[in-house]
Amino acid sequence: MTLRRCLGYLRSYRGRFILSLACAIAQVASSLYIPLVAGRAIDLLLGPGEVDMQSLMIHLCQVLCLALVGLAAQYVLGLLNNSMCYGIARDIRDEAFSKIRRLPFSYLDSHSHGDIVSRVTSDVEQLADGLLIGFSQALTAIMTLAMTVFYLFSLDYIMALVVIILSPLSLLVATFIARRTHHFFADTARRRGEQTAMSDEYITQSMEVFSYGMAGRCQEAFDEVNGKWAAASQKGTFYSSLVNPCTRAVNSIVYAVSALTGSILVIMGRLSVGGLVSALSYATQFTKPFNEITSVITELQNALVCAERVFSLIDEDELVDEGTGTLEGGAISIDFEHVSFSYSPDKELIKDFSLHVGPGEHVAIVGPTGAGKSTLVNLLMRYYEIDDGRILVNGMDQRDISLESLRQHFGTVLQDNYLMAGSARWNVSMGRPFSDTEVEDACRKAHVHSIIERLSDGYDTLLDDDAGLLSAGERQLLSIARCMIDLPSLLILDEATSSIDTRTERLVQEAFNKMMEGRTSFVVAHRLSTIRRADKILVLRDGAVVEMGRHEDLLERGGFYSELYKSQFAFQEQALSK
Repeated sequence: MTLRRCLGYLRSYRGRFILSLACAIAQVASSLYIPLVAGRAIDLLLGPGEVDMQSLMIHLCQVLCLALVGLAAQYVLGLLNNSMCYGIARDIRDEAFSKIRRLPFSYLDSHSHGDIVSRVTSDVEQLADGLLIGFSQALTAIMTLAMTVFYLFSLDYIMALVVIILSPLSLLVATFIARRTHHFFADTARRRGEQTAMSDEYITQSMEVFSYGMAGRCQEAFDEVNGKWAAASQKGTFYSSLVNPCTRAVNSIVYAVSALTGSILVIMGRLSVGGLVSALSYATQFTKPFNEITSVITELQNALVCAERVFSLIDEDELVDEGTGTLEGGAISIDFEHVSFSYSPDKELIKDFSLHVGPGEHVAIVGPTGAGKSTLVNLLMRYYEIDDGRILVNGMDQRDISLESLRQHFGTVLQDNYLMAGSARWNVSMGRPFSDTEVEDACRKAHVHSIIERLSDGYDTLLDDDAGLLSAGERQLLSIARCMIDLPSLLILDEATSSIDTRTERLVQEAFNKMMEGRTSFVVAHRLSTIRRADKILVLRDGAVVEMGRHEDLLERGGFYSELYKSQFAFQEQALSK
């Protein structure tokens, strides 16, 4: 099934495949006709002074021409096979990468990023190598078998039957061994994915690793995984390497029996000496395809295991976007109607949640860790699908609005920010068609303009999330500039100023306040300035709204919000008021 699916990608390369078949036929036909011509030339050597030199030279010229034709056909065949195999690998990798864009966040959150990267890169590379060997050797092997049988029967049917009956023994031996190596290759591919995931984790989180003195333990853990990979690879390679010597031993037996049979036929006068030489050459040629096929089987075992991992990614359920509606510009209203959601079926997080947010309202969300604050934001952006209820945006069910239109009107600034590989200017515009003036104006509002100007090439400085050119706070300011540049209809701030110093936070907050005028906004509160100005404050606890109101009203009630305020925010308010 997996192999059939891989071959299905050949439909895009039908022309090259047909040409490849023609080249394979030309190569095999020319190479196999040479022994027949050579045998005829040998029969011209009757004895001293009894050699037809003119006919001999003609046969030798024929051999030379056939060799040149075979060489040219083999060269073109190699080019075509490379083009097809790596073209198929490119198509599969494009499909896998495109699939990642359409996967729900729940899949990306629950799977190791390193393992996903390994499937798209290493596994596709292994698949391409396996397909290349398959195309290069399987085609010529099949052609060789068919044509060798024809030439053998043209010499003597007894000789042909002996070779045909005995030669497949090597294929049976190879198949027997290859079937037992499949699980070793599967284990190798799985261990390789674990290696990639662990390497990615340690390199990305190197600061935490060294800060907590975990380098030694990380090394031990990696050594364990690396050792398991080495053991699985060694076993797979060892058992697959048994194929070649075993098949060669069988082939030697076939050649010996063929030589004995041919000698008897020569003595009986059924076969000439030149015919015997040609027949033995064909006996050798007939066994070669079985060696090649066994090698192909071994490589295909590894390639198909890798293909199964890639196709399992491609076949994952996508985030269904059946919405066709579009949002108009301007202020947006939001309604949560009896919404329930859980990350896992056995642990409910948000239960029967209802809320109305009018156009232009400023809503702050507070609560202890794990209360569901960021989850509400994720549901609003439709990063996750709700289990029950519905979310209305301007009176339209969220699922009836296309994801592109929905997210186009929402602007987000998250606590954790990521820099794409590109210039500072591109990181602000995110590839959108904004002018340099608009980019710089947004950076000034976000108070990151002076920081970018200090970089080596200013706005043309190439940034990368792992380059260390910007601190966490500076990256957060740049993320704020991304949001400010296009003035979204609805603003979502998930602890957007958590990594910024107090003075800069107050300046940025002033810019946010101007931007939020007339715009609906949701703010996961981190500091007092974002809470006290809110039209509504939602107090979440265990996924439910336990209190809702304005800052002063909630304090007067003396409920859970008042406790949170006194325990978490009183000291900050005192510091800000000085």
